[in-house]
Amino acid sequence: MFARILSICLLSTTALTAADWPQHLGPLRTGHSAESGLLNTWPADGLKINWKIEGGVGMSGIAVVDGIAVTLVQKNEKQLAIAVDAKTGEAKWETAIAPAYSNAMGNGPRAFPAIASGQAFVFTGQGILASVDLASGKLNWKNDTIKEYKGEVADYGMAASPLVVGNFVIVTTGHENGVAIAAYSVHDGESMWQTNFADSIGYSCPALLNVADEKQLVVFTGTHLRGLSTLGEPRWEYRYVTPYDCNIVTPQIVDGDIFISSGEDHGAVRLKVTKSGTEYSVEEVWSSQGRTSVMRNEWQTSILHKGHLFGFDNIGGAGPITNLNCVDATTGKLAWQVQRFGKGNAIAADGKLFISMMDGQLIIAKLDTKQYTSLGSQKVTRGTRQAPTLSDGVLYLRDDESIYAVDVSGD
Repeated sequence: MFARILSICLLSTTALTAADWPQHLGPLRTGHSAESGLLNTWPADGLKINWKIEGGVGMSGIAVVDGIAVTLVQKNEKQLAIAVDAKTGEAKWETAIAPAYSNAMGNGPRAFPAIASGQAFVFTGQGILASVDLASGKLNWKNDTIKEYKGEVADYGMAASPLVVGNFVIVTTGHENGVAIAAYSVHDGESMWQTNFADSIGYSCPALLNVADEKQLVVFTGTHLRGLSTLGEPRWEYRYVTPYDCNIVTPQIVDGDIFISSGEDHGAVRLKVTKSGTEYSVEEVWSSQGRTSVMRNEWQTSILHKGHLFGFDNIGGAGPITNLNCVDATTGKLAWQVQRFGKGNAIAADGKLFISMMDGQLIIAKLDTKQYTSLGSQKVTRGTRQAPTLSDGVLYLRDDESIYAVDVSGD
């Protein structure tokens, strides 16, 4: 135990800048970037595409650190980690991680890379966790987590992006009895700890949050929201069962509470976790469930801004109708709604929402709690589920064929 605690205390990290987007949902896994000075008016001749290059099949996002953009693609019957120069799109390296992954809901890798300590940590569709040297593309180590824990791949593929906490890289994976929350050494891939639950796996990415005045791992499995210490020790649980175990969003902090939401006509809830002595309790601050819910995030994590949650509200069981909603996070009441907005995903920066749509449109809108105001839209991709990545005034997007860099720097 002492060695494990020491491993956390001796934190080895890469120095990040405001231009870096090192992991799923950005620097703090909130969907926010600290960048400013971005465009305020739509260019008369449209957004400039800095470059467009060939990519590959998959739903993995794009991480950017130190001017290097990394993602996972599938081509030539392999899942590959690839890196390009973020300024030019010039290829830097590609490294084979695993055989191709096929699934009725979409082929290829799903999970967003995590970059830390000069390494890119990637997680394939069948649950292989690997470390690749950021500069050279050398494969440092890899572990078949499903084989290791005698588990099964999630129905729609392994989608939970790795989380780096100190010298641990943490993933949610399959275990013979359900789900495993597992930590590996960033240095050599050695198993450091694992905690097993009889839950289904789910697809949500773990988060490191300040809960009950302490840092905790918060994991949204297919059936529960769970709090653990940074050494994997269970703290509390909240049961949240969704049809098809489709809990996908990343838990978010709202004034010390936790917000989660799910699609399949499920809903949303804000939870307060408190500690008395060594015991924890979980209380619903507000809950909005079912067909009248104010927020049913299908696979998109809502963005918190000025006490409001901006998110995609999917109507029905993965149906085609999706609204864009703004919800008062204090009361759980709807502030405004754009009906039939369409399926998309979003990040926030400089008072704006940057939205990538499944029909290929890139939309920029004001981050306004009073009303929806679009600055403009432009078709860029063939369609994508991934939210854009923002780095140094450039949005990075991808589809099943290409990777794009779009200039959104200031006027």
